Amino acid sequence: LMGLTAALAIPVGLGAAIYLEEYAKPSRLTSLIELNISNLAGVPSIIYGLLGLEVFVRVFALGRSVLAGAATLSLLLLPMVIMASREALRTVPRSIREACFALGADRWVTLRRVVLPMCMPGVLTGVILSLARAIGETAPIITIGALAYMSFLPDRLDSPFTALPIQIFNWVSRPQAEFQEVAAA
Repeated sequence: LMGLTAALAIPVGLGAAIYLEEYAKPSRLTSLIELNISNLAGVPSIIYGLLGLEVFVRVFALGRSVLAGAATLSLLLLPMVIMASREALRTVPRSIREACFALGADRWVTLRRVVLPMCMPGVLTGVILSLARAIGETAPIITIGALAYMSFLPDRLDSPFTALPIQIFNWVSRPQAEFQEVAAA
């Protein structure tokens, strides 16, 4: 679930951040997009669960699958990944970009060879914090219909799934001592 969530959210979030920071011209539309991204970062996770239930489970007919869960968690992560990546891109001084242009590099080469390697620690920090938030989220996963208990690993993208917080809650609620030990671990 988390691997697929990362595979969906990180490229899209980084691409959006690069576009907004490096390529988009300042306009009312970009200001509106930036405002909406900032506002989406503060939306409660249960709302993302309801959105995922309607869009991924019902409209796209993905069912209660790993893919629907990963897509829902990806929506939750996108604002954080975009904002952290934009801040990391802003840390690279303008003078370094201008030096690359003076040496004959175009915008893409400058971005790929100089700017991204310099800002990658900040981007990775934002990605790690985003993934840490997603690992602990239970509300959107329960809303789209994750199982409460599983004794098998999902083997396909359309398999039923659960998340670690749901599994731990289930183990704690069982009376056997073995489950209590596993949950504590």
